[in-house]
Amino acid sequence: MSTLATRRSNLRISDFVLEIILLVIVVLLAFSAPGFASWDNFMNILRSAATTGVIAFGMTFVIILGEIDLSVGSAVAFFGCLLALITQSMSDAGYSVELAIALGTLACLAVAICAGMFTGWIRHRLAVPTFITTLAWMAAFRGGAYLLTGSFPITPYPDWFFFFGAGFIGGIPFQAVVFLIVFVVTWFISKYTVFGKSVYAIGGNAEAARLSGINVAKVRMAVMALTTVLAVVAGIMVSSQIQAGNPTVGVSWEFTVISACVIGGVSLMGGKGRIWGTFVGVLFLEIILNGMTLLNIDEYWQYVARALLILGAVLIYQLQAVSRATR
Repeated sequence: MSTLATRRSNLRISDFVLEIILLVIVVLLAFSAPGFASWDNFMNILRSAATTGVIAFGMTFVIILGEIDLSVGSAVAFFGCLLALITQSMSDAGYSVELAIALGTLACLAVAICAGMFTGWIRHRLAVPTFITTLAWMAAFRGGAYLLTGSFPITPYPDWFFFFGAGFIGGIPFQAVVFLIVFVVTWFISKYTVFGKSVYAIGGNAEAARLSGINVAKVRMAVMALTTVLAVVAGIMVSSQIQAGNPTVGVSWEFTVISACVIGGVSLMGGKGRIWGTFVGVLFLEIILNGMTLLNIDEYWQYVARALLILGAVLIYQLQAVSRATR
């Protein structure tokens, strides 16, 4: 039997349960929610999914590694405020706003890489779970955002900066373009690079991965840095959209991001998960939210419905895992 035929024989319809459920929901909403089945609404869904989606792709690597990052929501606020403060300070000092934004972005990326690598280093050298370290980062980033801004939004940006949050390329929102590019890049990394395979190996068994020659410390630091860098990207898009650095943005985003990963089948035990699954999980949450809003469902019932859907998705994947183990 050829390799292609073998792969096809291994594919089962139960492996696409989430995609099938999502398709059914889209069809139902197309007939019941006014304005759902329109190009503008689909673009709006992609744009809304972009900010948490780009972080979710990084979080997928973190969870496959067997870790959790709770700081991403606060990181979005902190880096948005840091960029705004640098831009405002340099502009007031007489530098061009373009140079200020460019240097501010580089400064944010440098801080993000250092913070992420420090988290990975702490995990490797002192065996402190990233759950604890990033919990501290969550408080530090949020507090830092308030300290940088004095608790008030900073608005130093020119009109052209609005493009990164609300511009269009060929009729497609720029945020959606960034979302799709990050999806393709992270999908490629997870499938076809040594780094991606190392993440799976460490998540499955860190000691076995170390004995096979994988530099566990470097991979952990790189993964944590990648997620924080993607939080910078999300922070820039949010700052552009609201034209300000605001310390109140990103509250509870970490739970949305982790929910998207779990819905997409990423195992919280580590070693298993797909970028494609996270992509579908992000769209799943956004389409449900969009549909319920168009149907004028009460906001509090939306929370309940989303919680039940997340629980249902987790149960489905758990049942699938048990089924695969007994084949």
